[in-house]
Amino acid sequence: MKKKISVSYLMDMKKTGEKITMLTAYDYPTARLVDESGIETILVGDSASNVVMGYEDTRPVSMDEMIHHTKMVTRAVKNAFVIGDMPFMSYQISAEEALRNAARFIKEAHTDAVKLEGTFFETIERMTSAGIPVVGHLGLTPQSSSLLGGYVVQGKTFEKAKELIKNAELIESAGAIMLVLEMVPKEVASVIAKRLRIPVIGIGAGADVDGQVLVLHDMLGLGGNFRFLKKYADLDTIIRKALTEYASDVKHRRFPSEEQSFSMPENELRRIQKLYKKR
Repeated sequence: MKKKISVSYLMDMKKTGEKITMLTAYDYPTARLVDESGIETILVGDSASNVVMGYEDTRPVSMDEMIHHTKMVTRAVKNAFVIGDMPFMSYQISAEEALRNAARFIKEAHTDAVKLEGTFFETIERMTSAGIPVVGHLGLTPQSSSLLGGYVVQGKTFEKAKELIKNAELIESAGAIMLVLEMVPKEVASVIAKRLRIPVIGIGAGADVDGQVLVLHDMLGLGGNFRFLKKYADLDTIIRKALTEYASDVKHRRFPSEEQSFSMPENELRRIQKLYKKR
C-alpha cells in the first residue's frame, strides 16, 4: 500500500530530479481515478468555476462552493497531496481573513495545503506561521488576468522576467512549499526552478521545471484548447456517441432488453394476473 504523499516527499522528488505530476479534480469519482493512477498532487482548482459550474471565468466561485468541491475530493483520496485553491477575494482583503479562509480548507475540507495567486508575501508568512502549507502561483494569474492584459504570456521582457524571478524567490522566503508558474517563457521558468529549493510546477512554462499541472477536463478533451495543452483523450466525442446511442435505443425499444429487466416468479405472476383479470 502506497503512503500518503507529504511535503518532504515532494521536496525529495525535486532533489532527485523526479518529475512531479499534478491534475485538477472537483468531485469524488474523478478524484478517485486521479489518485489511483498514481498522480502525486491534486489541485481542487478555482477553475471549478468555469470548468464544472459554467461561469465565464474563475472569479465567481465562492469559498463555500470551493469547500463543497474539496470535501468531495478529499473523501476519495488516499495517497495524493491535495491542494485547495483559494477563490477570488478570499485572501486579498486582509491577512487575517485569508488565514480564516485557509483554515477552513484544512479543518473542514481536510486539504494538505492551500494555493493563492500573486505576491501576497505577508499573507503567506502568516499562514505558514500558523502551520498551513501554502502553494504560490505566479505568471498568468487568472483571478487578476484583466490587469495583466488577458490570458497572455507573462515575463517576456528583461525587466518583467527579473521581477518574476524576484517574486518567486520572495514567495519561497515567505515560507511557501511549492510554486505554480503559468504561461511563462520556458527560459524564465527554468531559471526560477533552478534558483528555488521548493518544487516549481509549470502550466505553459516549458519542460525545465519540477513538474506539470493540467486541468483534468481539458486534457481529457472536455474543455479548453490552449497551446500548452496536450489532449490525452477525446471524451467529448465518446460521451456524445454514448448519449446518442442511449436515446436511440430507448426510442426504438432496444433498451431495456430482457437481460436488463426483472420478472416475477411464475406462480406469483399467475396470481397477480388472475386478480387483475377479474377487475
